[in-house]
Amino acid sequence: MRILVTGSAGFIGTVVGEVLEAAGHEVVRVDLMLPMAHGAGEPPPGTHRLDVREADSWGELLHGVDAVCHQAAVVGAGVRVGDLPDYAAHNDLGTAALLAAMYDAGVRRLVLASSMVVYGEGRYRCPEHGDQAPLPRAVEALEAGDFDNHCPACGRPLDWALVDETARLDPRSSYAASKVAQEHYTAAWVRQAEARAVALRYHNVYGPGMPRDTPYSGVAAMFRSSLERGEPPQVFEDGGQMRDFVHVADVARANLAALRAVLDDATPPYAAYNVASGHPVTILDVARLVGAGTEHPVEPEVTGGYRLGDVRHVVASPERATADLGFTAKVHPDQGLPAFATAPLRA
Repeated sequence: MRILVTGSAGFIGTVVGEVLEAAGHEVVRVDLMLPMAHGAGEPPPGTHRLDVREADSWGELLHGVDAVCHQAAVVGAGVRVGDLPDYAAHNDLGTAALLAAMYDAGVRRLVLASSMVVYGEGRYRCPEHGDQAPLPRAVEALEAGDFDNHCPACGRPLDWALVDETARLDPRSSYAASKVAQEHYTAAWVRQAEARAVALRYHNVYGPGMPRDTPYSGVAAMFRSSLERGEPPQVFEDGGQMRDFVHVADVARANLAALRAVLDDATPPYAAYNVASGHPVTILDVARLVGAGTEHPVEPEVTGGYRLGDVRHVVASPERATADLGFTAKVHPDQGLPAFATAPLRA
C-alpha cells in the first residue's frame, strides 16, 4: 500500500515511516521542518518539505495514496498563552486542510496521532462515594503543597483508576484543546466523506531520537539532560503523579496495526484507542529509572513546584487496542527507561 506520513521527520514520524516500510508499504514522507522541532536542519532525503495547512496545493502528492498517517503537530503542553495561535494554526487548521485535500484526492482512510491529554484529569474514585470528576486544582492548594484531587462529598484524597476511551474529553492545556479539535474534525470528516479513521491517543512517548532539552520536550528527556550535567532531575509536585510511558517503537507498531484495521474496514468508521504500555509509573520513579541507566545515578530532587494546566494522574486502559487492533506494547518501562539514558537523541 502507498501510505503518506505527515510529520515524517519528527521523533515519532521517523519511526512510524521505518516500521511501515519494513512491513512492505511504500511511504510518502511530508514534513514542514518547524524550527522549534528541527532547528535549522534540512529535510531528510526523500522528504517533501510541505505545510499541512496548504495541503490543497500539494498537487499529485495525494494521488494514488491508500491512507494517511497524520503525525504532524505542534506538541507540548503550551508554555505560554502566546502559543495558542500556533496550536490552532498547525494542529486545528492543518488537520482540517489535510482532510479536505484527502477528500478531493479520493483518499478515505486515516490514522490520526492524538494524545491522552484529551482526557484532562484521569479517572478518580472515592472509596466511599464512587467515581468523581474533579475540577481543576486550585492555585491556593498547589501553593500549599496539596497536589491531590479531593472528593467533593467528603474531602478525602481521590484514588486514581484506569481511563477507557469512553471517558469525557476535558482538555486542560492549549495542546490538549488542539488534539480534541483534531479528533472532532476527523470524526466529522468520516461522516461527511463516508471514510474511516482511527485516532491513537498516545501516552507519554519516549525513546531514541527524542528531542533534547526544549520547553516542548518530554519529561524523560529533561530528566536525562539533568543527569548528563551531573545535576539531580527536578521533579515537580511530590513526584507521585501517575503516568504511562510508552516506547516510540511500540507507538509505531500501534500505527501499523491501526492502518491495517482501517484499510481492512476492521474497526468502526471512527474509533479512538489508548496507546500505552499498560504499566503505570510515578514521575519520581521515571526520574529514578532513567538515572538507573547512567554510570553515576543522581537522586532526583522533589521540588514541590507545579505548572498550571498539569493534571495529577492520568493512566489509561490499553484493553480496547488489544481487542480491536491486536496491539499490545512490548517494551516495559522498567527496561525501556534505563535504556533511554544512553539512547541517541536529536539536538
